Amino acid sequence: MPEDSVRPLERGLAVLRSLTAPGQSQQMRASDLVHVTGLARSTIDRIVTTLTHLGYVRQQGVELRLTPQLMKLGNAYLAASAPAREITQQVATLADELDESVSLAALDGDAVRFIAQSPRRRAMSVAFQVGDLLPAERSAAGAVFAADWDDRQWAAWRRRAASDPHGLTFPRLRPRPVTEEDFAQRAEQGRTRGWAVDDQLVEPGLVAVAVPVACEGPTRYALSMVSHVSRHSAQELADIALPRLHHESAVLARLFRQHATQSRAGREHMVPWPAHTVGEAKSELGSGFLQSLARGLAVLEAFEAASGDGLPVSAIAQITGLPRTTVRRCLVALEQQGYAEHSDGLFRLLPRVLELGHSRIAALSFSDLLTPHLHALVDRVQESASVTVLDDTSILYVARVPTVRIMTVHIALGTRFPAYTTAMGRVLLSGLPAAERDTIIAASQPRAFTRHTVTSPARLRTLITAASQQGYAAIDQELEEGLRSVAVPIKDADGNVIAALNVAQHSGGTPLQETSDQLLPALRDSARAIENDLHTMTRFSALPIP
Repeated sequence: MPEDSVRPLERGLAVLRSLTAPGQSQQMRASDLVHVTGLARSTIDRIVTTLTHLGYVRQQGVELRLTPQLMKLGNAYLAASAPAREITQQVATLADELDESVSLAALDGDAVRFIAQSPRRRAMSVAFQVGDLLPAERSAAGAVFAADWDDRQWAAWRRRAASDPHGLTFPRLRPRPVTEEDFAQRAEQGRTRGWAVDDQLVEPGLVAVAVPVACEGPTRYALSMVSHVSRHSAQELADIALPRLHHESAVLARLFRQHATQSRAGREHMVPWPAHTVGEAKSELGSGFLQSLARGLAVLEAFEAASGDGLPVSAIAQITGLPRTTVRRCLVALEQQGYAEHSDGLFRLLPRVLELGHSRIAALSFSDLLTPHLHALVDRVQESASVTVLDDTSILYVARVPTVRIMTVHIALGTRFPAYTTAMGRVLLSGLPAAERDTIIAASQPRAFTRHTVTSPARLRTLITAASQQGYAAIDQELEEGLRSVAVPIKDADGNVIAALNVAQHSGGTPLQETSDQLLPALRDSARAIENDLHTMTRFSALPIP
């Protein structure tokens, strides 16, 4: 494979960086990418075609949008570098205990990148996401990292600080210079005390304290707690947080060590897992598909199986099913781009992988995730589609896309209906334990909305049980005369029903079963697509469900 063959990977990564850059518009056009990257339009079109086929980008007309599947790249880093699920749980537990925002950060060059985050839900709260970047000199974690820096790292920091003294390359910050003397003093205090503080350096009113997570070698991770001066001064926060932060940092260090040991043992049992069916896509799309870009991203995703000390080329070749020479060239390209490093024959991913859209996607709401899928479903069936969640005894509409007709069903977001009268409600109730279903049915005090409404508790229990067994529910004119609906569940990664998806239409002469048979394939396809995005987004991050 000639050296030129990895250039599509390099160009594809440049396009992803342009699409995901902080401060960049949520949607761009191919023509915008030509301007930003300097690449030819034909090259941009082939990259976009490839990224769309891989599921990282969605095209809506001429607009390009990132999809939650792009988080697979950052998830590969998180899975490889740390026991991310356990760490996320530890961070959330500590935040709940002390009722302050807690984060775990990794050193990324001369900056700090968040790899776990548990903010508090307040009117004034921390808005950072996993994957966001802060300059080291403006954060408590940065001072912890700098305490272990050598001359080379300080020189790299000086070069960046000299070219950007106000932190303008970090667009979420208010411009404010921090001198080298101040930063070096805070780093020295961090070295001697074993902790560091940020007293309103990131933003006025924001204070933080951080401690190192003691793993082998120089400090690579720091655990931080953040508050506001309206709640605590910097010293007060340190007094409150430090005992718990030191204890939790020791717990996290033990988890890191266990993760590395378990991952090394698991290498012997790895089986081929092609991240993308690259050859089939090339045959289908021809010259419009960049095979080397797809292979490079498959190599990146393959680090799911890595431990903190990395993977050898042979293991990645086994996982992806790609030739070793192809894998090595992709790894070298990723290393040159700052996404990987190697030592002692092992390659490992670096935190910079998270810059490829992770924080942008993590900031999406549940409704943001649902809406593109609802549009696709409406386009397919030409009927209105909605998603609801269970709220006490009612369903609550959290996302909806209506069809365009003279006669259509008009329902606003936030609308509530009794769960027992709707297909979505019965699907949601079907995911509950029997005792909880009975409690909700009894509390609803069922009454007839139309002459078709089922109000018998025994009959409702039978219908809800049937919905659980067959995986869908259908009603005909029980909520309103002339309105029928078919609904399917949306489940989280643990198999729990968290929402319901439906298509509603006017009743006609068609039997309800025939309507169900017509709509269910599209509904189930959409539910699977939603669940795929949901499971990717929530693997190591929380997504609040209304």
